Amino acid sequence: MARMHWHYEELPWDRLDHSKVDPDLVPLIKAAALVEFNADEYTAHLCRVFHDDPEFKQAAQDWAVEEVQHGRALGRWAELADPSFRFEEAVQRFRDGYKIPLQEGVSARGSRTGEMIARCMVETGTSSYYAAIADSTDEPVLKLICRNIAADELRHFKLFYTYTRKYLGVEQLNKFQRLKVALSRIGESEDDELAYAYFAANAPADASYDHKTYNQAYMRRAYGRYRPQHVNRALAMIFKACGLKPYTGLYNIAARGAWWLVDSRAKKLAKIAA
Repeated sequence: MARMHWHYEELPWDRLDHSKVDPDLVPLIKAAALVEFNADEYTAHLCRVFHDDPEFKQAAQDWAVEEVQHGRALGRWAELADPSFRFEEAVQRFRDGYKIPLQEGVSARGSRTGEMIARCMVETGTSSYYAAIADSTDEPVLKLICRNIAADELRHFKLFYTYTRKYLGVEQLNKFQRLKVALSRIGESEDDELAYAYFAANAPADASYDHKTYNQAYMRRAYGRYRPQHVNRALAMIFKACGLKPYTGLYNIAARGAWWLVDSRAKKLAKIAA
């Protein structure tokens, strides 16, 4: 069983400062709570893909315990920030309408190494995302929750990177193959999962789901939270997972390009909303 680094029941919930709650941030937290809480389904998939690796299966199950706690903590904060929000009802709505696209017992990444690199990309994204939210909010309880989650996600990256290296020794993916998997997974960040989570957590009960509408609503709020240091941190982790050296000339060029993309996207979505 994993050693939990913190427990959501022990967070200082009585210190939540409603005067410092950012209304534009609350919908993001609601959506994030659903995605984090839904980790068990993906864990079952990982255990099927790595069916003959009991050590990794246990690690994946321990990972899921922490992910579910992330969802509980974010969900509770959202309920306190917005008493009209019902976390359990939103979870059910999300699960009724969205299913993780998984192949039975087979990695869609083509190899076990690819599966681990894809997981590294997710942990990279979430670690930088929660760091960005923590830095963008003055509400003390949410700041603490997001810092805790960002630290967990960094540990999770290290966990999956360890198994990336293990399976690289068997499958011998080259840097190009690793980069291809990484870019593919990054490109999926605007698929239905986050958009549908945003819909399930925030849309009226009689609303109909439209990917473009809810994806833009989510991404407009999310991209605006990032600053260059968050993008740089994520890029360094991506480079590491792909076998490239961070903080080199190539990294510096990629970092400038990545920040330009994030900043441009944030400005474009803000303009559309306006």
